[in-house]
Amino acid sequence: MVWRSAGMSWRGGVPALRWEGGRVSPLAYGRDIAFRAVGERCCPGARGNPCPLTAVVSGRSTGGRCAECARLDRAHSVAADTVADDPRPYRVYLAWFGPGMVKVGITGEERGDARLLEQGAVAFSWLGRGPLMAARRTEEVLRHALAVPDRIPYARKRAVRHALPPAAERAAGVADVYGRAVGVPAWAETLHALPCQVHDHVDVFRLEALAGHRSASELVVTECVDGGVLAGRLIAAAGPDLHLLGPDGRLLVLDTRLLSGWELVAVPAADRAVSVPVTAPGPATPAPGPGDEQEALF
Repeated sequence: MVWRSAGMSWRGGVPALRWEGGRVSPLAYGRDIAFRAVGERCCPGARGNPCPLTAVVSGRSTGGRCAECARLDRAHSVAADTVADDPRPYRVYLAWFGPGMVKVGITGEERGDARLLEQGAVAFSWLGRGPLMAARRTEEVLRHALAVPDRIPYARKRAVRHALPPAAERAAGVADVYGRAVGVPAWAETLHALPCQVHDHVDVFRLEALAGHRSASELVVTECVDGGVLAGRLIAAAGPDLHLLGPDGRLLVLDTRLLSGWELVAVPAADRAVSVPVTAPGPATPAPGPGDEQEALF
């Protein structure tokens, strides 16, 4: 049986590896992970359809799709504003990733906080709920009024996870932006406002396990390669990132978006020396590729 990665998801607040064909492998903190990439990285297709070109894609792309499938996926994404008649309710949220790092976003109400977990939001609060286009307009109005970005690079998110302020300060950071948001006129006329209630993901992500490590000493996996081995004990996870304590005691971070399209095989204990390319954190992070835009909201 071939196990070809489809990336990672959060199910019921638990990180899990997804596989081509729909199989799911929940990940437990403290568990050893060890695998070897085999062959070439293949485009997984888009919207449940296989790639018509069976294209080989770059190992460094976090998008993981060929240009054609990336266009197809984007064209049918709520994030692209091409779907205007979706009847389902949506929620607008304020997500806090670290001091000075807040964004406004929207997600399908039926997804709960899955979108926030997928982005690696350390804390968040709902702001309002309503129809898709009203939620989208509110997102744009608040983004400009509050001068906050529509996305924050993962390299910045990773850099602050090792030294987060106490829970009270995290909550205060969310509440402060919430207070500024409700002061922006007009948006509540088309969206039902929700009270500020801060949800904190530090325990879910197990980020306290990173407190004894410096972010500058953590090595970042830049890509998988044929025959490359990655091994370590899972100590924390946030968004698509797995933080692993390697066999040699080094701390590694793997962006699981780099796994999609690779066939992965288990590695015996005797062969678990890490051999995938890694780099120190900083500018040399995985290069963006087709499909790196925000994924579908449901």
